[in-house]
Amino acid sequence: MLHSTRRRGLALAAGTAVAAMLLTGCVASQREEGNGSETSDDVDSTFVFAASSDPQGLDPALAQDGETFRVSRQIFEGLVGTKAGTADPAPLLAESWESSEDGMSHTFNLKTGVKFHDGTPFNAEAVCFNFERWFNWEGLLASEALGYYYNKLFHGYKSSAADAVYKSCTPDGDDKVTIELNKPFAGFVASLSLPAFSMQSPSALEEFKADEVGGTAEAPVLSEYAKGHPVGTGPFQFEDWAPGEDVTLKAYDGYWGEKGQIEEIVFRVIGDPTARRQALEAGDIDGYDLVGPADTKALEEKGFNMVSRPPFTILYLAFNQAVAELKDIKVRQALSYAVDKDALIKQVLPEGTEKATQFVPPVVNGYNKDVTTYDYDPAKAKSLLEEAGYTADKPLTLTFNYPVNVSRPYMPDPEQIFTVLAKQLEEVGVKVNPQTDAWSPDYLEKITSGSDHGIHLLGWTGDYNDTDNFVGVFFGTKSAEWGFDNPELFSALTEARGISNIEEQTAAYEKINEEVAEFIPGVPLAHPAPTLAFDERVKSYPASPVNDEVFSEIVLTK
Repeated sequence: MLHSTRRRGLALAAGTAVAAMLLTGCVASQREEGNGSETSDDVDSTFVFAASSDPQGLDPALAQDGETFRVSRQIFEGLVGTKAGTADPAPLLAESWESSEDGMSHTFNLKTGVKFHDGTPFNAEAVCFNFERWFNWEGLLASEALGYYYNKLFHGYKSSAADAVYKSCTPDGDDKVTIELNKPFAGFVASLSLPAFSMQSPSALEEFKADEVGGTAEAPVLSEYAKGHPVGTGPFQFEDWAPGEDVTLKAYDGYWGEKGQIEEIVFRVIGDPTARRQALEAGDIDGYDLVGPADTKALEEKGFNMVSRPPFTILYLAFNQAVAELKDIKVRQALSYAVDKDALIKQVLPEGTEKATQFVPPVVNGYNKDVTTYDYDPAKAKSLLEEAGYTADKPLTLTFNYPVNVSRPYMPDPEQIFTVLAKQLEEVGVKVNPQTDAWSPDYLEKITSGSDHGIHLLGWTGDYNDTDNFVGVFFGTKSAEWGFDNPELFSALTEARGISNIEEQTAAYEKINEEVAEFIPGVPLAHPAPTLAFDERVKSYPASPVNDEVFSEIVLTK
C-alpha cells in the first residue's frame, strides 16, 4: 500500500538526470522557503511551448501520441501519477491503494474536495463512470484503434467480457472505489498513470457526446467534446484550439494543489525542427522538445537552458526473419558483433544516452545485468559470416530501411544513425541497400504491417515502469515487424504479465530477457536521452522519463 500523496508543484526528486540538475534541483528550497518568487508581479505568466504538431484531439482516452498527451497532462489527472523524475507509480487523485495478493482486486482511497473544471465533484461515482465508459466502447467508435491504450492493455469490452482484463468498478461512499479484474495484470496500477486513463468529467462527457466519433482511425471525425470541451481536474483548463496554429490553456482557479506561476499556456504548432530552434532564439517561444544533437551545444553556448530527460527509451536495429538470410542465427550474431554502439552514441546520439544491452532500460524491473552481450568484434563478425556461407565474392546483401523527415525521442536523426551503422556493417563485408520512407503512414505501415522490409531502425519510449510495456509490446505475439514465430517466448511473456508477486515476476522477466538476447531478434542499440531547450528565464523544468511534465511545476525568474 502507498500512503504519501503527490502534490503538484512540490520539489523534484533527486533521481532526475545529472544533465538536468541545474534546472530541477532548486525547486524544493525555493518553494519551501516561501521566498515570494512564485507570485512576483514582474514574472511573465504566459508560457509558450512549441509543439511539433497538433494534438490528435482533446480527449486523451482516444489518443496515443505525445503532443496530445503533453496537452492532456495539463488538463487531466489520473488516479495514479509518477514519482518525480522517475517512471514509477505514485499517488495522485488516489491518495493510496491496496491490492489483493492475487492482483485481481485494487481498492483506491480517493482525494476529497476535488472538483472538475465544470464544478462537478470528482468522486467514486466519477471513477466508475470513466472505467465503464471504456468498457462499453465496442460499436461506439469508428475504430477500435481509437481506444489504443485501452485495447492494448485491457484487451476486451463488455460484449467480450471473458477476454477483458477489467471486470467491475464498485464505489464505497464518495472517497473509496474497488476495481475488480477478470485476469491478473501486474502492470495495472502503473498503467493508470497513462493520460489515456485520466479522469474526465462525466457531465461533460455526456453533454458533449464524447463517444460520437466518426470517420476512421486514420482520419477520425472528432466528437464535440474532443474538439473543444475537455474537462478534467488538472491545474489548467481548456481555453481555445486553433488547429494548425495553437492550443491555449488557462490556470484553473479551483485547483486542489499548488497552482504555480503560469497563468496561461500556449502550445504553438511549429512542425520544422529548425524553425523551432529559430523561434526560441528569436524569443518567440519559451521552450521546445526533441532538440537535435547538433543544436544542443550551440544553444547552450548562447545561454539557453538545456534539459535532458532521464533515458526511458530504446533504439534498436531490428531483423525481419521473414527475410531468408536473417533466419540464420549466425547471420544475426554476425550483425550484432559488427555494431559498435559506443561509436554510434559518441557520433550521433544526445548527451546522456546510455548503451543498451537488452530491449528494456536499466531502471525497469526485470532488467538482467548478466544478459548475454555481443560486444563489438568485427573479426568475429567476419568469421560468422564466412561460416554462414558469405564471402567477399558472395557478400551478404540486405535491405536497410529507415525513415526520413522525422525526429523521435529514441531516434533524433535517423539518417545519421543509418550512415554510421551502414558503414560499420560494410566494414565486415555486408552490402547494404538503403530504402527510405516518410515516417507516417508509409514507414510505420511498411514495417509493422507488411513483410517487404529487411533490417530497419525503430524504437520505443516507455509509457510506464513495467517490462511488459517493452518486451511484451515487441515480442508478445507474432508480428510483421520481426517476422518470426516463437510460441515459447510468446507464452512466457503472457505468463509473466500476470504474475502478481514482484520477486517472481522479476525473475521471470530476467529469464525472458536472456532468452531474447540468445534468440537475437535485433540489436538493442541505445537508450537515448531526449533533450529540451528553454529560454534563460526558465529556472526549473520537471523533466520526466515518461514525459509526465505538468507546467504548474515550472519555475520562472522573469
